[in-house]
Amino acid sequence: MWAIIAAFFLIAIFVVHVRWAKKFSRAIDLRDKELAQIRQREGAAFRKAEDQQRALLNSMIEGLLLLDNDGRIQLANRALENLFGVTAGIYGKTIIEAFRNHQLAELANRLQREREILEFEIQLSELRPRWFQVNASAITDNDGKQIGMIFVFHDLTRLKQLENTRQEFVANVSHELRTPLSMIKGYVETLMGGAKDDPAVAGKFLQTIERHTNRLTFLIEDLLTISELESGRIVLNYEDVELRSAVQKIIQDLQERAEERGVELENQIPCDLTTKADASRVDQVFWNLIDNAIKYGSRAVVVCGQEIGDTGIKISVADDGDGIPPEAKERIFERFYRMDKARSRETGGTGLGLAIVKHIVQAHHGKIWIESQIGEGTTFHFTLPGIMGADPNPPSE
Repeated sequence: MWAIIAAFFLIAIFVVHVRWAKKFSRAIDLRDKELAQIRQREGAAFRKAEDQQRALLNSMIEGLLLLDNDGRIQLANRALENLFGVTAGIYGKTIIEAFRNHQLAELANRLQREREILEFEIQLSELRPRWFQVNASAITDNDGKQIGMIFVFHDLTRLKQLENTRQEFVANVSHELRTPLSMIKGYVETLMGGAKDDPAVAGKFLQTIERHTNRLTFLIEDLLTISELESGRIVLNYEDVELRSAVQKIIQDLQERAEERGVELENQIPCDLTTKADASRVDQVFWNLIDNAIKYGSRAVVVCGQEIGDTGIKISVADDGDGIPPEAKERIFERFYRMDKARSRETGGTGLGLAIVKHIVQAHHGKIWIESQIGEGTTFHFTLPGIMGADPNPPSE
């Protein structure tokens, strides 16, 4: 009897043990699943935070570079990679290994002593020079011990280019103003010194003074015009412009100058070619281009035009002069750019004509370009809106 009871007791204990083991196992499994879910959530949160941090750094305009205390790169955002033309393969490398730039390497060495360097400028000597402003700081722990370095790069290239353009512009304007003023002053002093008593000499001198005074007037007018065009303050008065008549009027005004140089002017614009544009500004374009062609064309200047599609017109002004070198084509529309400075002084002009032409064409939503070969002449092409393609609201740029 006791044996049977013991057997039942053992069986009961076994059953209870199995049940508790299953419950414990399920509890363990549940805990493991919960831990896995927690790890997964933490991992997802960590990856999300890491992605957000990377997106934030890559959205910065400034380049960001992070070094450890050994001077090896730990982080570089996309802006920095674009600024220096490098890739993520720079991680773990020193500045010299990654950028081959001794100025940056010296900057990192200075941070060991100074802890902070602000507004340090470096220049990369490439085919087209580039400038950067660097702000650098040492990274320290709670005890003040340096554990890394951070560099922030701001691209100054555009600002430097604008500053160089400004300086060149001021220098050119000063030169263009000084030359006629010096001539006027010299002739006036000569007249005051006694030359005024000789009518023939006085008349000749006064004619020269008037010529240089006109040159100053044209320069100031051109400066005001290009200032208005570049600032977007100019207002275009759109009207129907019959292009053959507009060109013929300019040719008549320039005919005497062309005959003096032995240049034939030919108007091949079709009679029915009409644009919707500012008539006075279109006259400026034709005047500058034809006058420029007379100066540099050897025998003939031809103006022609045609419709392009349903909403545009293409005009061409061609000469058979010496042509424009390839290196000058990109700069020909710059203010005061002189391909041949000696010849430019001889032929006169303010040096702003082609720059004004470019801005007037662009203000009409058109474009201008050149085709030229050395010894084969030059053709200026530009587009204007047709009657159906005109926009009554000129661009602000």
